[in-house]
Amino acid sequence: MKAYIFPGQASQFEGMGKDMYENSELAKSYFDKANKILGFEITEVMFNGSAEDLKQTKVTQPAVFLHSVIRAKMAGASFQPDVVAGHSLGELSALVANNCLSFEDGLALVQERALAMQEACEMEDSTMAAILGLENEIVEEVCDSIQETVVAANYNCPGQIVISGSIAGINKAVEKLTNKGARRAIVLPVGGAFHSPLMEPAKARLSKAIEASTFNTPTVPIYQNVSADAESDPKVIKENLIKQLMSPVRWTQTMQNMLKDGVTSFTEVGGNGKVLSGFVKKVDRSLETQAI
Repeated sequence: MKAYIFPGQASQFEGMGKDMYENSELAKSYFDKANKILGFEITEVMFNGSAEDLKQTKVTQPAVFLHSVIRAKMAGASFQPDVVAGHSLGELSALVANNCLSFEDGLALVQERALAMQEACEMEDSTMAAILGLENEIVEEVCDSIQETVVAANYNCPGQIVISGSIAGINKAVEKLTNKGARRAIVLPVGGAFHSPLMEPAKARLSKAIEASTFNTPTVPIYQNVSADAESDPKVIKENLIKQLMSPVRWTQTMQNMLKDGVTSFTEVGGNGKVLSGFVKKVDRSLETQAI
């Protein structure tokens, strides 16, 4: 069984998509359509912007989405997954690639998600930190012991969890986890506490946009971040997508469930092609990975 996996934020790079735009009429038509839907020239930022320009949430999310989805569209008949999954934002890319959402609805949702998250980030100083070399249970226990807001947000691969919360909560957790033996505990250069209770202000806006979008039965099942299980029911997919904003990304558990269900190869679609493939190798070094 083949899984196609779609990256989220942190897989962007300078000049992303420029080669696609210049060499494919199909890609050009999708990028031009995206500029109209978004109301600004995202192609200008993607093709010519600096790394700093690409870091803005309102740019990063649609840029990564477009790069992945258009790559999938360009693959044409050779795009043949048995199952799909996406990391955080990448879940929306996966839903468009497997025909659960239209390109237009998917991009409009990505824009709403980015703007809603940006607004939530501006309400309280918050951040995230990567914790390397500790068991999940130790990280969870330390987060639970801290009075300020701090939670496990991304279970990326065995031995790597990203925590999310208020500045005070993250600082306390980093200190405690270092004392517990974390190999590294690094505060990340992000604008807010994604996948944490601090995203609550963004929930109403995103929920409204998701409810207004048409979700179809997907071509192949999607393993969703919230449950780490394969889903094909549009109603369940929609509910999980709303929950995803404040819930952890269970990527390690998703990979483990895919392997249990018979997946033997993973293809990373879009972005720099390295982030998710690296996580897969941490789950099982012998697994076959490739990128498009």
